[in-house]
Amino acid sequence: MNKSLIVSQRLRNQRLTSTEFKKPVEVVRWLGAVQAQDFGAAKWAIGQRMQNATNESIEQDFNDGKVIRTHVMRPTWHFVSPEDIRWLLELTAPRVNIASGSAYRKFELDDHVFKQTNKVLARALRGGKHLTRRSLKNLLNESGVAADNSIRLGHILLRAELDGVICSGPREGNQFTYALFEERVPQTKRIDRERALATLTERYFTSHGPATVQDFMWWSGLTAIDAKNGINLVQRRLTKTSDGDRVFWGPKDGVAATRRVSSASLLAEFDEYVVAYKDRSAVFDSEDRTAMANGALGRTVLIDGKIVGSWKQMKDKGSPKISVRLFRSLTETETLAIAKAVDRYARFLGVKTLRLET
Repeated sequence: MNKSLIVSQRLRNQRLTSTEFKKPVEVVRWLGAVQAQDFGAAKWAIGQRMQNATNESIEQDFNDGKVIRTHVMRPTWHFVSPEDIRWLLELTAPRVNIASGSAYRKFELDDHVFKQTNKVLARALRGGKHLTRRSLKNLLNESGVAADNSIRLGHILLRAELDGVICSGPREGNQFTYALFEERVPQTKRIDRERALATLTERYFTSHGPATVQDFMWWSGLTAIDAKNGINLVQRRLTKTSDGDRVFWGPKDGVAATRRVSSASLLAEFDEYVVAYKDRSAVFDSEDRTAMANGALGRTVLIDGKIVGSWKQMKDKGSPKISVRLFRSLTETETLAIAKAVDRYARFLGVKTLRLET
């Protein structure tokens, strides 16, 4: 399977070339989860996959609890749908705990301590309260739990998220808050592990495909056995393509039409188009090691699904500006496509224009 076909299908399946979605939660549910340790970047990742998205509207939906931010799948934050969070945690939290085991031991955190800290956190948040990290740190210290070390505190809060005790609350200005999980997340009917595994597998390969089992393992945090079992459960609803010794899985309607007009995207840090794959070689415009070393997980410029540069946002005399560093020369059509991508980002931010500098 050649790289051009891989990227053209991924662009479409990830809804980066066209989209029917009008709400943030629709994007999050389609992708399964959206990596979100960088909050602003994750909002733009959602916004690019929606119609008429704005930073303000996505922020409001987050504050209203229509999208939840918590630790799931891997030891980092993700945006997840409230309807999916319970089965996602049940399926993937054990693996995140295993991955975090050495840190737990380093900071003398065990089940006895977590039972105590979860109780303190639940009591503090009960009754619809939303508290910042600093407030929770103070309450833990007052209860006799050492929480001044920021890394130790982070693992206490991470475990409480994985245990379904706390999750994201509305922001207070630029400050994040935590809420009591049971009060923030609507009750949903429990599904068994097999159905959860099948659901996550199908969503990943439908929205991220073509992708390999190794890609899915990296993204989901699941074991090889679970990943292969997941594919066995849903393979009739997927398309299988071989390329030498590599096997790709994608949606049944996975053949993308050839695009005649160049498309461009400004990807923010940790966008699903890049971070969701163990093997990211398909997204590079060439075998240029210098280009690869510039950080596929940073702010990247895409032309027809391939990384051709990096970008950053800054202010020049009080006016916002986008600076683009290119890894190769562009055609006039490609330059125009990037200018359109910058205009789209300006509309998302709610500014009149962003000056483009290359």
